[in-house]
Amino acid sequence: MKYRPLGRTGIQVSPYALGAMMFGAIGNPDHTDAIRIVHKALDAGINLIDTADVYSHGESEEIVGQALKGRRDHVVLATKVHGSMGDDRNQRGLSRRWIVTEVENSLRRLRTDHIDLYQIHRPDPSVDIEETLSALTDLVRAGKVRAIGSSTMPASDMVEAQWVSERRGLERFRAEQPNYSILDRGIEAEVLPVALRYGMGVLVWSPLAQGLLTGRGRKGRPSDLRRTNVFRHMTDERRLDTVERLVPVAEQAGIPLTHLAMAFAIAHPGVTSAIAGPRTMEQLDDLLAGATVRLSDDVLERIDALVPPGTGVGRMDMAYTPPAIEHTHLRRRPPDERSAA
Repeated sequence: MKYRPLGRTGIQVSPYALGAMMFGAIGNPDHTDAIRIVHKALDAGINLIDTADVYSHGESEEIVGQALKGRRDHVVLATKVHGSMGDDRNQRGLSRRWIVTEVENSLRRLRTDHIDLYQIHRPDPSVDIEETLSALTDLVRAGKVRAIGSSTMPASDMVEAQWVSERRGLERFRAEQPNYSILDRGIEAEVLPVALRYGMGVLVWSPLAQGLLTGRGRKGRPSDLRRTNVFRHMTDERRLDTVERLVPVAEQAGIPLTHLAMAFAIAHPGVTSAIAGPRTMEQLDDLLAGATVRLSDDVLERIDALVPPGTGVGRMDMAYTPPAIEHTHLRRRPPDERSAA
């Protein structure tokens, strides 16, 4: 497996990363089986593991910690902070108070004395970005964290964070983790160019569009993905129609749709690694079988014709929605002002 630089950190990582979101109650509750999956991924050359405190409420981190016993030094370990970890309103977010508390919890669950990449899982508009960066900087200087990163940050927020770091002499975000797939190409317009400009690594999540690009969610055909009804986008006709158009592209290229999707995700020069989150050993085997697939210009151009660069088809349920879009009152004038116009 050929390794790639994680931005300008000097860290080398595999183009496929192992995502641990499905380890634990949310996906695979069998710790022994999940540990076998981790070991097989490491044996195959994957050296980057990405998890988060909120995945199965800490259980994912615990499983990863067990799996890395005796192998920690050879793994680039990434986790995240932001999501709610309890009923207390202060057990969430990106305040200094919570970050310095939760990093200790993650270190304990992961059974390690340091985290290679500590990421903010989502932006937190209620907290001054300088407050967050200051807390993260102290963790780096204390040796508990090697590098810091963001996730699902809009391009404008990425730039602001870089400026704040420069002005205040703080550690800067060295990586960004956005969602990216053939169906979700919006980051090509600004996020990836900004990441390249500032020398940030990019670890993309959901390159399989939450399972749609495995071909298991075909139009007009029952599937376990759609029966669960967990994600609304599984029944989005626009996304399903596009999957149907992608199937012959994969067939003519002589590869499974899953391999087409993963190879597409790591083909962009701004992408460092694509995070795959297998729940079973069978799913991991399928992903590893396509690790050497590279797409020709002809195949990439056919994909561009179906989903133009910088655009998307529908929207993933887990995608981050900035407050300016999410909250109606921030995008509509008050009634009295509208009537005056």
